[in-house]
Amino acid sequence: MDPAHWRPCDVAALRIASAWVCFARDASGPGAAGDPAWAAALMMRGQRIIEHAVVYGAAAAGYIPGLLGLRIGPLLCEAVGRLARSWDVLLVDATGRDHPRRAGLALHLGAVLEQPTVGVTNRALVADGAWPEDTTGAAAPLLLDGETVGFWLRSRAGTRPIAVHAAWRTDPNTALTVVMACTGRMRTPFPLRQARRIARQARAGT
Repeated sequence: MDPAHWRPCDVAALRIASAWVCFARDASGPGAAGDPAWAAALMMRGQRIIEHAVVYGAAAAGYIPGLLGLRIGPLLCEAVGRLARSWDVLLVDATGRDHPRRAGLALHLGAVLEQPTVGVTNRALVADGAWPEDTTGAAAPLLLDGETVGFWLRSRAGTRPIAVHAAWRTDPNTALTVVMACTGRMRTPFPLRQARRIARQARAGT
């Protein structure tokens, strides 16, 4: 059973961490164990990056749908573990309870790190739900066996909604609040975009 749900006291003051893994540009196929990989983690407050860390390593396993944690979980944990300052919640490009076993990578990371986590993806995994209206900030539930496990969020009008996932110690409403607080004018959350940028820069520099 999960520990008590976490809820932010002051959304504007949140210290949000994020992490991203990228692979070699010339990588082909679904992915194999040993693929070179670059992981970046950062901690932000508002629009300011407080610190970041980069790890170079290799995928621990090949790509298997629904088992992403076996492939990149260790790298993400290592990168986040190198952050010296504390943070409130971690954003990751992965699902949480939208998973055949209700335990996607975002939830696994939180359990290992013992910190609240929220997942953000471009598509749902096994949950379903109608898209929200085409208005910035509109949301609609993602349902799995009748339970709300996340939300579709139209973070920017005229673009495809993103899937926001409840994960470790976060419920769907808290996950939505966190993501809406750091999306700004772009479609995807700012901390995730910055972690991706730093990971790609590290890849380019090797």
